[in-house]
Amino acid sequence: MAHIIVIGNEKGGSGKSTTSMHVATALARMGHRVGALDLDVRQRSFGRYLENRAAFSAREGLALPTPRLGILEARSTDDTDPLSAAMAELEGESDFIILDCPGSHTRLSQMAHTLADTLVTPMNDSFIDFDLLARLNPDGKVLGPSIYAEMVWTARQMRGQAGAGPIDWIVLRNRLGTTEMHNKRKVGAALQNLSKRIGFRVAPGFAERVIFRELFPRGLTLLDLKDVGTAQLSMSNIAARQELRDLITALNLPGVKVAF
Repeated sequence: MAHIIVIGNEKGGSGKSTTSMHVATALARMGHRVGALDLDVRQRSFGRYLENRAAFSAREGLALPTPRLGILEARSTDDTDPLSAAMAELEGESDFIILDCPGSHTRLSQMAHTLADTLVTPMNDSFIDFDLLARLNPDGKVLGPSIYAEMVWTARQMRGQAGAGPIDWIVLRNRLGTTEMHNKRKVGAALQNLSKRIGFRVAPGFAERVIFRELFPRGLTLLDLKDVGTAQLSMSNIAARQELRDLITALNLPGVKVAF
């Protein structure tokens, strides 16, 4: 059975597609068979990222390790579930399947969360995004879980009833500031406190870097730069590669030994 990694967050702009792409291609580079599905049927940022990669590779004559992008077919007349059908296409030939969810609540996203062996929730490092996980009073005290956390709880219950095993939930602190700021410390403390209450792990994600916006049109990731003639990486790029290495290590995926 493929290990299913769901990248989910009901707020846009948190770096889901960047995270999905870098996790998927890092696993492919390490020799794993990787399937991919973009569940945001409207924007399709992850799907277009992979399509850009295929087009760039063909144009430049490169053989870049690339996940297989599955297709969500329109619902048929016999009411076939499109997610189940797409998963069945990928499952037999994938060690890992990455599901990139939209930045809103949809039925596809809800279904995907019940399939997650590993759930990764990128969030911008601010109390605005913290609200996705929990409700706070004006003094910063946690009042209770928010709607997204409640959805994850429901997904966990459904998996338990089906005997499918637990969800390993990781919250990524994306766009971390490079300096130690008062707000950064407060967000970190609040996350650690909340993690014990609703059951997730906290991991550092990606800092805000221009390189991520520049890579998308060619479908490239940080690990491809040397393959496309970038002989000398900048200090920012080297730091970003280390962030990716730390992220893959933090995911603690079965059978994965970080080697890049």
